[in-house]
Amino acid sequence: MTAADFDDFRFVSGSVSRETFEGLRAFESIFRKWAARINLVAPSTLDELWRRHILDSAQLPWLKPEALRWVDLGSGGGFPGAIVAILLKERSGASIDLVESNGKKAAFLRSALAELSAPARVHAERIEAMPGRIAEPEVVTARALAPLDRLLLLTEPWLTAGATGLFHKGREYMSEVKEASAAWRYDLVMHNSLIDADSVILEVSGLRRR
Repeated sequence: MTAADFDDFRFVSGSVSRETFEGLRAFESIFRKWAARINLVAPSTLDELWRRHILDSAQLPWLKPEALRWVDLGSGGGFPGAIVAILLKERSGASIDLVESNGKKAAFLRSALAELSAPARVHAERIEAMPGRIAEPEVVTARALAPLDRLLLLTEPWLTAGATGLFHKGREYMSEVKEASAAWRYDLVMHNSLIDADSVILEVSGLRRR
């Protein structure tokens, strides 16, 4: 841990405590232990775990500072869902549901988040089975899960009920936006990533079908 790491963390996530920062460092340690046994992220990205995955995920709560009810879809190794869960510890009454159909990854998430006392629930289920089974969220997140048109279909039950989607996207995001606009109408705000100049976070609300 360095002072520069902490400064980078505060830069992307707003004003948060050193205790929360230490929680993310603890998650990183747990993650690396599990990643030695099961495939949680592409091995080629492990050397950049802190910046490429953890700091990238930590941008999201800062975009919706009042939101208390979150859902993360296709949580995988915990990005962004587990990181959001750790950051939500500073918000009284906040919680997040993580949906991950892979049993081994879901087991990792349950173990890590329980160890860190994060306000999270992990569901080893398919995304399509979850609407109606969890509390209506204010924010739905997904990272490296599916093209935007597919994401909108998966999140339609929540976004049409008033939730906002926050979706990480890479350099081809404009083509995904154009393709999705053929079937969907929605309000869109594009937030430039603070981590990767070629990436954005798409904020989607007011979803309706054409």
